[in-house]
Amino acid sequence: MITSDSFPTPDLAQRSADPVELARVREFAGHQAAEAEALRQRLAEQLPAADPDRRVLMLRRALAELIQWRYQLALTAPGRLGIGIKLDAERFRTPLRSDPNFDRLGTLGRLRAGAEWDPASLTYRGGTATPASRIMDRYGRAALARFDAEAPGEDVLRNEVLLPDGRRVMGNRLVRGEPAAELARQLVIRVGGRGHDASRMEIGGELLFAVTAADDDADTLHAEALRRLANALDEDDHRARVWEWQTARYLLYQSPRTKKGSDAVIRVLLVVVGAVLFERPPVMQQDADLRCAVLGQLDATRMPADAALDPR
Repeated sequence: MITSDSFPTPDLAQRSADPVELARVREFAGHQAAEAEALRQRLAEQLPAADPDRRVLMLRRALAELIQWRYQLALTAPGRLGIGIKLDAERFRTPLRSDPNFDRLGTLGRLRAGAEWDPASLTYRGGTATPASRIMDRYGRAALARFDAEAPGEDVLRNEVLLPDGRRVMGNRLVRGEPAAELARQLVIRVGGRGHDASRMEIGGELLFAVTAADDDADTLHAEALRRLANALDEDDHRARVWEWQTARYLLYQSPRTKKGSDAVIRVLLVVVGAVLFERPPVMQQDADLRCAVLGQLDATRMPADAALDPR
């Protein structure tokens, strides 16, 4: 049975110093577990009995259902925790097509509890550190370390993904410097165009973004992820199944399907398929999305939480 133990609350979701608010955020694991267990019960016998092509179709259908589930939860959500643009439920089912996401990394004052807007620097200052602010600081440093190692002196680091069949596909990008400043300007225009007040968007400080993959590349990565999950059921060796699942996880995070909510959708699908593959539910790494967006394929394919999947 899948329980909330499979869904540790991501540090990035913990944007408050208020214990009551943090407890509310942690309740989301229960929603994920309930949806995952219901889906597992439907797929536990159907997936292994189907051929690989049929399994891919079943997984696509499951993803569509999960996107609708996440959208419905967003409709009833009390609001966004912390500082930021007002929650828009429609974004949880808006396809990520021709409009990539720009996710800022590094020091973000708005993730600190009680931070105050500073119009001179276009940042939020002060406040108390939260799990969210600390982990974004850490991944900002990790991104800059990748620039130093792989693209010294460059402002764009393109993340090439190696598929199991030897194909190489461009995944997401890490962007800093003047290209990042241009992305910040685009974000202000986007947010204003949706009718939101962009006057307090945090676009000052050292700008660093993770940008999602181009449409065609994302489609290729996503299709391969589903094939990896479908084919894993034909592997007799436990380690081979784990590797296929880990590979699919990285590819899914490199190819989100919607503007918002993809993290929860991916987590639920992976736990469900993992429960079928391993005969016990896996535990999702709390920062799986950031690992896959920032660290690169080699370092993001196997994660610390995966140690529980090792043969006993």
